[in-house]
Amino acid sequence: MLTWRVPALTGVLGAAALTLGGWLLSPVGMWWALAAAVAVVAVLTGLDLLAAAPAGEVRLVRSGPRQVRLGESAEVTLTVTNVSLRMLRALVRDAWVPSAGAAQPYAHVVQLEPGESADVVTTLTPTRRGDRPAARVTIRSYGPLGLAFRQTGRRRAAALTPPWTLTALPPFTSRRFLPEKLSRLRVIDGRTVARGRGQGTEFDSLREYVIGDDVRSIDWRGTARREHVVVKTWRPERDRRVLCVLDTGRTSAGRVGTVGGPGEPARPGEPRLDAAIDAALLLAALAAHADDRVDLLAVDTLVRANVSSSIRRSQLHRLTQALAGLTPALVETDFGRIVAEVLRVARKRSLVVLFTTLDAGALGEGLLPVLPQLVSRHTVLVAAVHDPSLEALAARRGGPADLHTAAAAERTLAELHRVRAALTRYNVQVVDAPVETFAGAVADRYLALKAAGRL
Repeated sequence: MLTWRVPALTGVLGAAALTLGGWLLSPVGMWWALAAAVAVVAVLTGLDLLAAAPAGEVRLVRSGPRQVRLGESAEVTLTVTNVSLRMLRALVRDAWVPSAGAAQPYAHVVQLEPGESADVVTTLTPTRRGDRPAARVTIRSYGPLGLAFRQTGRRRAAALTPPWTLTALPPFTSRRFLPEKLSRLRVIDGRTVARGRGQGTEFDSLREYVIGDDVRSIDWRGTARREHVVVKTWRPERDRRVLCVLDTGRTSAGRVGTVGGPGEPARPGEPRLDAAIDAALLLAALAAHADDRVDLLAVDTLVRANVSSSIRRSQLHRLTQALAGLTPALVETDFGRIVAEVLRVARKRSLVVLFTTLDAGALGEGLLPVLPQLVSRHTVLVAAVHDPSLEALAARRGGPADLHTAAAAERTLAELHRVRAALTRYNVQVVDAPVETFAGAVADRYLALKAAGRL
């Protein structure tokens, strides 16, 4: 293939040939001079193409991280080795899918002697969660004069490209709340053994009575079997089960607005599913530190994710990987399927945290009819992200259009209150908080239930 230098050189030599031919030769000789100039350019171009190293005679190897959190950057290195016998003057383009967020420059110039290698570094900042694969590496090999080049074809480029996938994990921005929640956890069910029994405690062991112990904690049966008085000691509840259920239906795709400054309209925020994932990760990390078992389900009409093994501190990354590629499905959530899956997975009494929305249509027709089956066997917590733009729209009192908008917002808020009241009648815990404090509010409710011994 030809570069821009060929027509430029042809124009320069052709103009020179016409000018000199007009001075020294006849009009017919001018055309012969022009033809000679074109022939010279053609010969130079052909020789340049023959001197270019074969574009396909290279070895490509990738290295770098396989995972990165959403919002952070990672550098993936492509090592190019010239295995031909000619010097390689090439333009290397390492293409990725658009959502991988590859930074410019997209193409890199390399000059390699036979057997020499060079590193091409691509900085990736993914814009979406999930797997972001490399697309194709295209190599364009130029001749010494830069007049012509050879380029790998589609099939050859696909065969040369080393496979690589960068997984964009959830950002887990709520981890900033973790130190404060762990401090509260140590206060509520800390590492020390309690002398007296309180809410959220269970029997630990027997020990010898010492002066100052509560006489009500004396174990008379144990004392009868021993030669000294023994008392019962208690410890915080452990090894409880927490099941996080993520609603991945159509309502999880909605973006929750964030309110700007005074007088500013609400701006579209993050999707509800992303906020639910962030809150589920904080809850899982907190429960793992409390030695509780954490399971996860993501369901709409199908089960999208199922992590049924117990999540400990060393296994929290597995939960993060399971949530990385989770996306909303544009279907109506089947709450009957959700309840059936929960009853199948959670055989023992558990805390079921359902991350969904307080939509009157979805919950009223889908969840409320099947909720008694769930409440009879488990403690249920419904967690929903509150949209602050509703209050902002309800406060508008401008022209007729603003009044209609405010009336619609007030009606929506009234429906939310009715749904919350209906859930409360079933003894369901409800968390309805803005996205900024949503994860912390879910963790606080878990700590409150643990302190009360209701897990």
